[in-house]
Amino acid sequence: MAKLEAGDVAPELSLEDENGTTISLSDYRGRRVVVYFYPADDTPGCTKEACQFSDLFDEFTAAGVDVIGVSPDDASSHRRFREKHGLTVRLLSDPDHHVMEAYGAWGEKTLYGRKSVGVIRTTYLVGADGRIERAWHHVRADGHPARVLAALSA
Repeated sequence: MAKLEAGDVAPELSLEDENGTTISLSDYRGRRVVVYFYPADDTPGCTKEACQFSDLFDEFTAAGVDVIGVSPDDASSHRRFREKHGLTVRLLSDPDHHVMEAYGAWGEKTLYGRKSVGVIRTTYLVGADGRIERAWHHVRADGHPARVLAALSA
């Protein structure tokens, strides 16, 4: 599993959102977009991260950046998650992990000393030209959205 880094072309993605609408990375061509990968809806860390991205939604929008989250959860789970927490970020479903694998966000990880295979919390800032501008691998959920926002102006 290769990690994508700044300068790499972002792999195309076409996944369904919480409403069953297919969303593609190419839909964002000409705009910058944050694509963040997270393990599961409505778990403590993932909820913090999604709520913090949503809390900063206006600041990301003002910077000309869209935000989408990707997890293995299905559309109905995403809908419940968004409604329960008032989320404003778009959530996409990757149940087969194909997109996560292409982005290096699926693989072996260690949590509390135990190895498992699953989602590796990873975030990419994809430029208007479709190339990775910035990559964050193995991130801590709490406070991460603010660090991403700060990096936009760096």
